Parts: sequence; C-alpha cells; structure tokens
Amino acid sequence: MKIFATSDIKEIDRLTMQYEPISSIDLMRRASLCFANELLTELPQGKVVYVMAGNGNNGGDAVFVAYFLKNVGVEVHLFHCDGGGAVSADCAESLRLFSEKYQDCFHKVCDVSELPAISGDDVLIDGLFGSGLNRPLQGFYAEVVKFVNNADCTVFAIDIPSGLMGEDNSQNDASAILHADYTYTFQFPKLSFLLPENVDYVGSWRVLYIGLSAKAIDETPGSCFFLDDEMAEKMLKPRAKFSHKGTYGHALIVGGSRGKMGAAVLASKACLRSGVGLLTTYVPRCGYEIMQISVPEAMTMDDAEENLLAAVPDAERYDAVGVGVGIGQDERTAAMLSALLKQLMCPMVLDADALNIVSLHREMFGYIPKNSILTPHPKEFDRLTSPSATTYERLQKALALSAEWQVYVVLKGAHTAVVCPDGKVYFNSTGNPGMATAGSGDVLCGVITSLLAQRYTPLEAALLGVYAHGKAGDRAAAQRSQQNMTAADIVEHLFR
Repeated sequence: MKIFATSDIKEIDRLTMQYEPISSIDLMRRASLCFANELLTELPQGKVVYVMAGNGNNGGDAVFVAYFLKNVGVEVHLFHCDGGGAVSADCAESLRLFSEKYQDCFHKVCDVSELPAISGDDVLIDGLFGSGLNRPLQGFYAEVVKFVNNADCTVFAIDIPSGLMGEDNSQNDASAILHADYTYTFQFPKLSFLLPENVDYVGSWRVLYIGLSAKAIDETPGSCFFLDDEMAEKMLKPRAKFSHKGTYGHALIVGGSRGKMGAAVLASKACLRSGVGLLTTYVPRCGYEIMQISVPEAMTMDDAEENLLAAVPDAERYDAVGVGVGIGQDERTAAMLSALLKQLMCPMVLDADALNIVSLHREMFGYIPKNSILTPHPKEFDRLTSPSATTYERLQKALALSAEWQVYVVLKGAHTAVVCPDGKVYFNSTGNPGMATAGSGDVLCGVITSLLAQRYTPLEAALLGVYAHGKAGDRAAAQRSQQNMTAADIVEHLFR
C-alpha cells in the first residue's frame, strides 16, 4: 500500500472525480458515509454525539457524518466552529442541507465560551481541519482544540486529528493538536501516524476505503509504502519438492562474547527457523559448548580467544553473513570486524555491536559491502549519525545515510522502517509492544540473514524479515500475552 504525501492525496481526489466521474460533494458524501457506518459499529446505543466542523472540506465531511448519524436516530449536536475566513463550497452545501433538516441541533460557534459542557459518557467527532493543514493552529481554532483535549469524552477524528500535519510536525505547536482516541483515515494512512511522537494525537487508527480511483493511485508515484499481508505473501518463495539443504543457502552468524552468548543462540535459532539450509555460527571459545547444546542443528566454529571474537573467520564460502549480536566493542573485536568487512564482497547484515563499532570507527562505513542491511534501533542509529529531536528527522538522516553508502537501513520501532538507497521507505504493519524485550533484535538479525542466504534480494530479505518477525510476535502475544512473551517465543512462531 502506498503512503502518499497530503498534496498527492488531493491530486488523487481530483483524478478520481475526473475518471469515475463523480462530483466533489458526492465523493465527500461517500467518505462520510463510510466513516458513519464504521462509527456505528463501535458506538454504544444511547450515546450523545457532538460533532465539531470547521470551514473546509474536513468540516464538510463532519457535517455529512452528523447528517447520516441523525438519519438513523443517533442523538447528534452539530457545532459549526467558524473562526472567520472562507467556507469551502462543499462544506457550505453540507451545512445548508443539515440546517434545513435538523435546525434544532445545529449550532454556529464563533467563541469557545459557546461550546457546551461534554460529559465523559459522550462521544465527540473532530472535523475541524483535515490533512491539508500546513501551519500550526492559532487563535480560535487552537482554543477549540484545547477545549476538546480538556473534555473527558471519547474522541473520533475524521481522516486526521485537527492540528496534526500529514508529514513533518517538528515545527508544530503540540498544545494546538487535538488528541483523538480513534482516527478513521481515508484510503491511506498518513506518514505522521507511523511516527511514535504522534501516537498521543492519533490514538488507534484504521483505514477506511472510500473508492478512490485505482488508476489514479497507480499513476501517482509514491516513495513511502505500508508493508501489508498481500505484499509480504507475494515475496515468499515456495519450496520445491526436490530441493535439498544446499538449495536454501549456507549462512554464517558471527556473534557472542562472555555473558552475551544468548544473543548468538537466539539469532542462530531464528536463522534456522526462517528456512536456511545450513548454518554455521562463529563464537568465542567460551560459547562453543553453549552453541552445540542449545542449537544442535547449527555447525559451530570457535575463536582462539576465550571470551571474545578476535580472529577473522573465513566468510567467503557462505551465502550470507550476519554479524554483531552480542560481540561487544573490544578493540580486538573491532579489528576483526574491520578485516571481515574488507574481506566480504557480498551484502551482509550488521546489527547491534557491529553498528556501535562502526559508529566509533567511522572509516568502516567505506568497507561495508554495497546493498548490505543495517538493523539499528533508534539509539544505535543516533550513534551512527547524530541525535534526532523527532523520528521524522531521524528518518531523513536514514535516507541520507542509505543513499550515501548504498545500504538498506532497517530502523526498528513500532512500525519498523526499511529505508532504501533509491529513496523509498517501507513501514511494517506487524508487531506489538510485547516485542520490546531483550533479544528481539537478535532474532530479527537471524531472520534477515537467513533470507539473504536463501537468495532473496537484500530488499526482499529486509522487508520479509521485518514482516515475519512482527507476525511471529503477534502470534506469540496471542498465545502468551504481550507481558509474558520473550524473544524465544518469537523464534518459535516464525513462518507458522
């Protein structure tokens, strides 16, 4: 699924009206009816609904939502919040239709003092401003937003919470952004929904399909995508009847140090559970018996050093290499990593301490094979670049780093972002907060390394890896609960 900039969505609306054809007000009616029908599935009987409508097309959506709810017997009070300025033609028409039929529950508001007290049992629908907003709310509208935020009621936002911008909110006024409990967005999620700093504004969100033109969507280029079930399933390769273990590649995991052998164990188990034909794990001497006992399916090589990795393994005979889980940052290990990077010509996976070492020895960026996959969590990424005030800023830095060094950056989070050298970004749709547990990242490293060894392209390995990792976390949470699950549970639910 494409994630469009708000300016592109406006163009898709225009093309839909041209291609279908459909008038703008009828498209507004259709979107509003979708919203109203979805709301009715969640709305308990007897609830009083307050609808706040602005002067633009989002306000028109809100008015039609109020109209449809009123038509089916819901107690609705519509408040047209008019802070001055022009009223869009479609909004004006929707206001006329509503006020003619339901004059008794229509209220025009020009001052916040005219808004009613709203109880915690009531429901409020936000239709003040839509996705076209490009500057912080001020004055009357900012006061209305603050009024809503202070109300103890359940808030549903139409398309996007008022005051929130579709992409970059780094210069926005947080006090003038509405806090929705639920956001029903039209056709596509907005980029800002996928960034953690906006979660308190957006609440729980879902996409409502309003019949925008498939042709218009295909014709409109996009650089951001939402990785969903359909996209992932198309990438997964079927296993041939007469295949053998050599068919599915030989992976090398380079990991572990004294006290951190669990990271190598988890990555190795995940690699095997993700379908690799053969796996060798290279560990310090202290980890040899641990690996042989914990992961008997893996072959094990051990370093001459007892507690850390110092020698360079012969990695050229492997189809993919994953390095970094639990290796520590000793200078001898850093020298090993530097030599390993210089030795390899094929894409590899760099995780955890491998990334931390690169951040301390920045010349190593130049040794990383092109099309390799870097899997940092936010703090690891900030060490690779510099601290970021917002996730949006971090995303821009990831795009720059990816393009400069021709690598894929898997920026881990609630919607893990796979950032590509060509400027595309894919946000993952799977996963849950239960995955915020020790070892979860080691599992992801093993999954991606396995897929790379099976000759998936680096992009496919990164995308299918984060998707399968999150899907396994969802299955584990369903079986055990988010609080109870561990990284080992994620391994046990991979590709099931």
